[in-house]
Amino acid sequence: MDRVSVLNEYDKAVHSPSMTMRLPSVIALKDYIPSSRRPAFTRFNVFLRDAFECQYCGERSPAPDLTFDHVIPRCRGGRTTWENVVAACGACNLAKGSRLPRECHMFPRMSPRQPTTWELQDNGRAFPPNYLHQSWRDYLYWDSELES
Repeated sequence: MDRVSVLNEYDKAVHSPSMTMRLPSVIALKDYIPSSRRPAFTRFNVFLRDAFECQYCGERSPAPDLTFDHVIPRCRGGRTTWENVVAACGACNLAKGSRLPRECHMFPRMSPRQPTTWELQDNGRAFPPNYLHQSWRDYLYWDSELES
């Protein structure tokens, strides 16, 4: 749809019956798209907001090992919103169950709230991927200063 420019590609290609295309590794948008002031409520963004830490025991875990917990359980009228959901390890989520924090003496370390897009981006910089493909290196500046 001609919305991006491909700046770099992987060696791997994908195939359809009528064409073959190398997978893009770095793209640039042709038009500026301002970032949303309100980030999307997604499982990954909840984990990113909570720094991949269980909000009950403080244990840091990779995303596949985390669940999200409704501070006020859904069966008690709690909603699935930024203000009611926290990251939790499986053991703590199971231990809390459908009880209120005061009933089980399990209180989140941080009160759940909606983060800003900037906070999520800042938290994301603390968790760079374990592997950076060589084609990305010229385009990523994690904590280094740009050359003038």
